Order: sequence, then structure tokens, then C-alpha cells
Amino acid sequence: MNVGPIYAVITTGIYCRRGCPSRTPLAQNVRSFENAQSAREAGFRPCRRCRPDEQPALDERILHACRLLDSADEPLTLARLAQAVGLSPAHLQRTFTKVIGLSPRRYARLRREERLRRLIHAAPSITAAIYDAGYGSSTTAYDRVPARLGMTPSTLRDRGRGETIHYAIVDSTLGRVLVASTERGICRVDIGERDDELIARLSEAFASARLERTEDALESATSRIVAYLANERPWPLLPIDVRGTAFQTRVWEALRTLTPGNTIQYAELARAIGSKSAARAVARACAANPVALLIPCHRVVPARGGVGGYRWKPERKRALLELERASGSRSRRP
Repeated sequence: MNVGPIYAVITTGIYCRRGCPSRTPLAQNVRSFENAQSAREAGFRPCRRCRPDEQPALDERILHACRLLDSADEPLTLARLAQAVGLSPAHLQRTFTKVIGLSPRRYARLRREERLRRLIHAAPSITAAIYDAGYGSSTTAYDRVPARLGMTPSTLRDRGRGETIHYAIVDSTLGRVLVASTERGICRVDIGERDDELIARLSEAFASARLERTEDALESATSRIVAYLANERPWPLLPIDVRGTAFQTRVWEALRTLTPGNTIQYAELARAIGSKSAARAVARACAANPVALLIPCHRVVPARGGVGGYRWKPERKRALLELERASGSRSRRP
């Protein structure tokens, strides 16, 4: 079932825009539509609260806030940012989060991490890269960066040198599955035909890290993934440790909220994260997904029909979708 930008409630006869502040209806009473016209033609009338027939104007103040956060040489407080764009802090926090899909603070943090990744190999020193990226101090960077990037700035500069990544390879209904993990969570899930190709791709992704094959340490994660693929357990919501741009992170987090058994189109996902013209960028973010299955990019399908492309082959994507549709209630999150 696709998730359209407009939904209608059968019991009230009213259609709304996604994000309408009205009471959340029961799922069985909801129908999705691509646009307001389709809902009207089906006999529904517009909501008076969210006014779905009116095209929402893109708030230039929110775009200005993004630009300020993008170019800030030092962290901006919510109060300073709100004053700069002419909004109250509460209104900015609420509207920015709704439009962008991330809070101003989190957006700023992700943008600093992106700049650090870009600068770390070209700057004359690690300290210079940290300050040029917008961190107030090297202590702040060393305290906070590992939680998101999975590495300290110095380790990142050395392309993972000193980082230990444990991995295991197991058999499944879709072929051989590699699961790799740092101390913080799963950093890679890969699917293939042969162990050597899976190990080669892992080595390329973490060129300077220390790789250790340890099936026992990852037995819990691999067993849950294999059981899910055999339709014996629900979709595994495991802790992950992945590194992406701010946009990729928004796409990946949105994908993790999709209910197993449902699908969404690339353009719909772009609208859902507040970037309605970024369908191609959404597709690229899906293709860059480092943890197959755990970030369920297989649930995104093209508007023209069919399952579309898939990094691990279209036939595997089709099998995953059929598996989740067939499993019904057992595909709910654990």
C-alpha cells in the first residue's frame, strides 16, 4: 500500500494533508491519494484545519535558517538563529522540524559532521579541520563526533586506522549475507553470492580498519536477520552505526519508520522529508544505504510500477516485498 501526500478518513468523509493536527484516525479507516483532486473525485471533502486544497508556500525564513546553519563558523543557539530569521524560537523549532525533517540543532550537527568529513583529509592539521568545520573546540569534536561518525577525527583522517570491525557471513534465503559491526552498532549488511566478494567490498569500505571475522560475537544479529528472511521472525530493528550526509540521514531515518508490508514511491518519500523536488536524490540515498534490510530501501518503488532497481538485484527486492506482504501481522516491529 502506497503512502500518498493526501489521506481521507472513510468514517468522516474528510481528506487531509499529511501532518494535519487533527486526531489520528484508525489505519483501517484511511485511504491514501496522490493529490487533493483524486480525493475530491472519490467523494471526500477537504479538511478545514489543514486546508489540503491550498498549496503551502515555501517559507523563505526556513531556507534562510538552513543557509545560516550551513555557513556558521561556530554553533548557533536557537535563540540567535530565531532572531536572525525573524521568528520566535518556539515557532522556528516547530516549523523547521516539520519542513526539514530534523530539528535546527540536529541539522546543524549533521552539517558540521559533513564539513569535517570533507576537510579532514585536506586541512593542514586535525585541529584546523575541526575549527574550520564549525566546532567550538577540539574537545567538543572528540566527544561528539564518534557517536555519529563512528570514529574520532584522527581515526577518520586515517580512514579507519585503529578501528576494529567484527563481521560474520551466514547463509540465507537470499544468498550469503555479511553483517559487520563496530562497538556502537551494525555498520554494514551486504548480500551476495560468494564470501570473497562480500569481504572485498567490506575491505574497500573500511580500507584502513582492522577486520575480524567473529561469527559468535554477531550470532544474535545474524540469527534475527536470517529468521526474518525465512519469514520466521519480524523485521529486525537492530542498532546501527552508519555515516551519511544530512540529506541521506533524513532519508534513512524516514525509511526506518515505514511499516513492513507497505511501499512508498521515491517522489512521495521526497515530499515526506520536506524535499518534494528531490526524488532523484532520494534514489541516490537509497543506493548508498550501507545496511541492507535494516534501512529498508527495498520498500521504495518507482511511480511507473514494478519494483525498480536494487543494489542487491531486483529479484531480491521483489522477494523481500513478497515476504513482507505475505507475513502480515508477523512483520510488525519487535
